[in-house]
Amino acid sequence: MFVSSPSRLPGLALLGMAVASFAAVGVALVAQHQFGVKPCPWCVLQRGIFLLIGAFALLGWLLRGTRGLRQAALVLVLTLCAAGLTAAVFQHEVASQTATCAMGLADRIVMALNLEELWPAVFMITANCAEAAAYRLLGLPYEVWSGLLFAGFAALSAVALGKR
Repeated sequence: MFVSSPSRLPGLALLGMAVASFAAVGVALVAQHQFGVKPCPWCVLQRGIFLLIGAFALLGWLLRGTRGLRQAALVLVLTLCAAGLTAAVFQHEVASQTATCAMGLADRIVMALNLEELWPAVFMITANCAEAAAYRLLGLPYEVWSGLLFAGFAALSAVALGKR
């Protein structure tokens, strides 16, 4: 009889997503504080989602021996990726086309969670969506990079969920 050993992919995927999520927020903060890239409400909301993905992915990685909890972490990460991808697409396709995005959904979420007060260096909104649309990293808007990262995390989570 063949006994298959459990795949290491879910754990490695979770660790990789945690590191990449925190690194993405780090890149955004360097761009903001060192290069003057001002974040809009949708940018700030995506930062929060990346931090949540990083936290749940790290927690899932730390729970090595408990398959059910690791699977739950992957499902939470996958759900957050869907929310993040939705935010990035909305920012790129809708919000960036408007002169202002004040008091939109992202602004209301950030305000309701009191994120600007809790951690202003990370969550302070300092630009409107049209201003933020002008910023580029290697020729692409930041929200496109963010959306690609969310999509990659979602694909990796889905693959990891299928492994033992």
